[in-house]
Amino acid sequence: MIEVRLQLNYAGFALEVDLNLPGRGVTALYGHSGSGKTTCLRCIAGLERAKDGVVQINGEVWQNSRNAVFVPPHKRAVGYVFQEASLFAHLSVRANLEFGLKRIPPNLRRVDMAQATELLGIGHLLERHPQHLSGGERQRIGIARALLTSPRLLLMDEPLAALDSQRKSEILPYLERLHDELDIPVLYVSHAQDEVARLADHIVLLSDGKALASGPIGETLARLDLPLALGDDAGVVINGTVSAYDEHYQLLTLRLPDSPLQIRVAHTTLLLGKQLRVKVQARDVSLSLQAQESSSILNRLPVTVTGEISADNNAHVLVRLDAGGTPLLARITRFSRDQLRLQPGQTLWAQIKAVAVLA
Repeated sequence: MIEVRLQLNYAGFALEVDLNLPGRGVTALYGHSGSGKTTCLRCIAGLERAKDGVVQINGEVWQNSRNAVFVPPHKRAVGYVFQEASLFAHLSVRANLEFGLKRIPPNLRRVDMAQATELLGIGHLLERHPQHLSGGERQRIGIARALLTSPRLLLMDEPLAALDSQRKSEILPYLERLHDELDIPVLYVSHAQDEVARLADHIVLLSDGKALASGPIGETLARLDLPLALGDDAGVVINGTVSAYDEHYQLLTLRLPDSPLQIRVAHTTLLLGKQLRVKVQARDVSLSLQAQESSSILNRLPVTVTGEISADNNAHVLVRLDAGGTPLLARITRFSRDQLRLQPGQTLWAQIKAVAVLA
C-alpha cells in the first residue's frame, strides 16, 4: 500500500491530497497542466518538502511530519524518470547505466544489468554515446538507469511527452513489459488519456491541487460525474481474455470479464487464455433497438442504459451502458437519443467496429 497525504502551499497554488494507492502495478496521476501532478511526485521523492505530510511505501515511512520524520531524497529507494533522460554526454550507455548500478551495494540489488538491458531492449546500444541515440532510445536508457538503482518505487514524470508519435509507439511496448514483468510499483504522470488507458491499473484525477477521484482504471474512466467522460477521447478500458483467433481474417475474440459476452478485435495472434487490454472510445459506440445482423460492424452487444449526461458539445450526450457487468460509454447526438427514446433501465444493442477497438 502507498499512503500519500500532502499539504503544500505556494503563492497562488495549494496541493492538498490524501491518497491510499495500490502497492503494486501502475498508478497514473492524470490531469491538466498545473493540476499538481509533478509537485506530488517531487514531494514523494523528497525533492519538495510538504509542511504537513505522510509518505509511506509498502510499510516504509519516508515522511511523517507529526513524528518529525523526513528521509532525504538520496536515502529514498526511488527511481525517477523525467521528460528528458539527462544522460551524461561524455559517458557511453554502459557507463551511464553503471552510474545507477554503483549506487546500490551488490547484496541489495534487485535489478541487474542483464535484466534491465533485456527489458528495455538496449543491449545493442551499450557502447554508443547519447548524441548517437534517438529520443526514444535515450529515454529507454534513462528508464534502465532508474531501474538499476533497485527502487522500491518508480516515479515517471511524463516520460513520453518530449517524443513524437512514432517514438512513443516504439517505447510503449517496453513500458508494458515493465508493468508485466517487474514487481515494482510505478507512479506515472501524464495528461494523455490514451497513454494512461494503455498502461495504468489505477488512476488519480488531479485538478487544482486536489484529487477529484482515485480508483481502478476501468471503473474511473466510465464515471459520468468526472470530466474524463467529456473529452473527445473519452472511453473505457476492458481487460479481456482471448477465447479464439481467426487466422484467415486476423481477428481475435475476447471474452469480457466475468461474462459470456465477447468482442472481436483486429489483431495479430495471441495464445488462448491470454489477457489483452483494449480501449473502446465512446465516439466509436453506436446504439440500436435491434441487433443489426447484415452489417459490417462485427461487435453487437446487448446492453442496459444506466445513465446519461450532456457532453461538451451541445449536440451530443454521453450514455453509460452495462454490458454484462462491463461498463461502456457511447457518445451520440441528442437527436439520436430522442429518436431511440433512451431512458435508464432500457435494453438495446451497442455496436462497435472491430477496427475501432484499440488494443
